[in-house]
Amino acid sequence: MCLKLVRSVFPVFAFLAFLIAAGLLARADEPIGDGVNDLPLFDAHMHYKEPAWERYPVESVIELMDENGVAMALVSSTPDEGTIMLWEHAPNRIVPELRPYHGSAGSGNWTKMKGMDAYLERRLEQYPHEGIGEFHIHRLDTSDEALFRKVIGMARERDIYLHVHSGAEPVRWLFSLDPDVKIIWAHAGLSTPASDVHKLMSDFPTLLADTSLREWEIAGSGSSLDPEWAEIVFDFQDRLMIGSDTWVNAQWDKYSDVMASNRQWLAMLPKSVAEKIAYKNAERVFGREVTTDLVGTR
Repeated sequence: MCLKLVRSVFPVFAFLAFLIAAGLLARADEPIGDGVNDLPLFDAHMHYKEPAWERYPVESVIELMDENGVAMALVSSTPDEGTIMLWEHAPNRIVPELRPYHGSAGSGNWTKMKGMDAYLERRLEQYPHEGIGEFHIHRLDTSDEALFRKVIGMARERDIYLHVHSGAEPVRWLFSLDPDVKIIWAHAGLSTPASDVHKLMSDFPTLLADTSLREWEIAGSGSSLDPEWAEIVFDFQDRLMIGSDTWVNAQWDKYSDVMASNRQWLAMLPKSVAEKIAYKNAERVFGREVTTDLVGTR
């Protein structure tokens, strides 16, 4: 029986047990279990939007990260000033990225706003953003090609990522504009079926994804991963990162629950895989050292 067929049939725990029994996996690669609580986390999808500023001052955001063992976070905000406030407060904990949304420019119209390219250029020159996004492409409009070519050029010039919230088609289109563009796929497509997530990540070997808002879907029954997501997790273990998506204050209110749910599904993985998705992939992507020693520091 081929390993791919075995994995498609059995839950992840049974799959790992099969590999161990067959002598194909060392005991060291059994599920990490409670050991997951000792891992630092990198939150690869955090927002600090204006409605949160009063309710969750910058000090309280870092405290929430500390309480949940979140050593570092990739942050974009509406407007960008929120990201800069967090980064200035705790520069060793925050990786800033530039969201286009500001003023009257939002998720549905940002590509149509006059002067958007100049705004992005100006903010990128002012601050050390390490990504452009998270931005939405709700519906692909190829008339936006000129702007996206400029955005891709800004990213290529700085060797940074685009953080794209969309279905599969816009991601394919962006790669058609520049096969070497660097993309983090927000929420791994969010409502995109797992089979299509696997197909897109197979087709584009450099594509990364954050799994924010997917944690309960990935966790499956709670005792074993969803079988389709298990295949994604194992096949693309070097290209996934977790996230919280604090897009509204309700997400901040339950931040501890969100991060606990991420640890829940990471606990079902072998230690080597759990470490990659929890923080090691982010270390490689952003050139940082992510350790528990950062918790409690600024």
